[in-house]
Formats: sequence, C-alpha cells, structure tokens
Amino acid sequence: MAPIMNGETPFSEADRAAILAAVRAAEGGTAGEIVPYVVGESDPYPSAVWKGAALGALCFPLAAVVAFWLTDLWGAHPALWMVVPVLAGAALGYLLTAWFPAVRRSLIGDAMLELRTRRRAETAFLEEEVFNTTDRTGILLFLSLFEHRVVVLGDTGINAKVRQEEWDGLVSRLARGIREGRADAALVEAVGECGALLARKGVEITPRDVNELPDELRERES
Repeated sequence: MAPIMNGETPFSEADRAAILAAVRAAEGGTAGEIVPYVVGESDPYPSAVWKGAALGALCFPLAAVVAFWLTDLWGAHPALWMVVPVLAGAALGYLLTAWFPAVRRSLIGDAMLELRTRRRAETAFLEEEVFNTTDRTGILLFLSLFEHRVVVLGDTGINAKVRQEEWDGLVSRLARGIREGRADAALVEAVGECGALLARKGVEITPRDVNELPDELRERES
C-alpha cells in the first residue's frame, strides 16, 4: 500500500466506512474516544537524498578504479576517470534514495524514524484535541506509512488504567500490517483490539457518556 502522496490516499471509501464502523463499535463498549490518524510520512527527511548522493559520489569512483584496472580503457582521458564516476555516482545515489523508500529508510536510520514519528504523533494529538473529553479518555491511533511505524497516545484517563507497554502487541501487529501493504484491514483490527483492551481495563461507559470526538479516519500527507 503506497503512502499518501499529492492528495492521493491508499484508503478507499469502503476502507473509511469500515474504520468508522469499527470505531463506533469499539466505543459502544467503552468510554474511550478512539481517534484513528494516518500520515503518508512524518517528516520529509530532506537530508536523506543528499546523503544518498554523497554515498554514491564516494562509492562509484571505487567501481571506476576497478574498471580502470580490469579493462583496456587506459587511453581514456584521466579527467574522465576523476570526474564522470563522481557525478554519475552522485546522481545514481540521489535517484535511488528518492525513488526507493527502503533505501531512504535505511539512510535515515531507525532512531530518527522513531523520533520523527513520535513527534508527529504528539502534534496530531494536539491538532485533533484528543485531550478534549470530559473524563480525559481520548486515545490516538497514529500510523505513519513511510516509516512503517505506529504510535498509540492515550490521555490521562486512559493512562491511569492502561500502561503504555500494554499497547505493544497492538502496535506491533498494526506496524506489520503497514509493511505488508494492508494498513486498511490492520487498522480495522487494531481499533477492535483497542476497544477490547479498554473494556478489559475498566474504561467503562458512564451514564453521562456522549460521543465527544469525531469517529472518522483522519488522513494527511505529512
């Protein structure tokens, strides 16, 4: 499943309807207010493509040296051996990093991917006012498609009953769904798991309970 790019989303109308139904069903048995939120990427990582270009500029000349010694191109002008491999390597490294998400992720590194995803999730928590419920029972299910990462952020009423590590299984399964290209189905499953966990932990509906946050999927490019 491709990330959200240029306004295009990997989620169909049927997917959105299924997610909406899953949220409403989950909230029917718990006071939790579940907010599903998806971004194509949590950061543009502009330095990644330039890192790819730099690596290409360093590595391609090594291949040129090997070719120089193994072929009979001794007659070529020395400037060609010094300049062309550097330029070609830089261009190839740039394009590979720009076109292939796996290459880009490897150059960014897990620690930076994790940091940027969490920061974007924290921003989404504030943007969607997940904190704005009577009993502070909002919970954000945040998916970042490019990074293949998931963050679950609960408000104080949730955190008082559910420890952060208790979300780890849900997070792992949902992240695997992103990697496998089935973020839509995995998100529906995760919403159901979220509702079941909240019910087990005693986040119970009260007589004054009302639906305080919109139930539909939020989608952003970044």
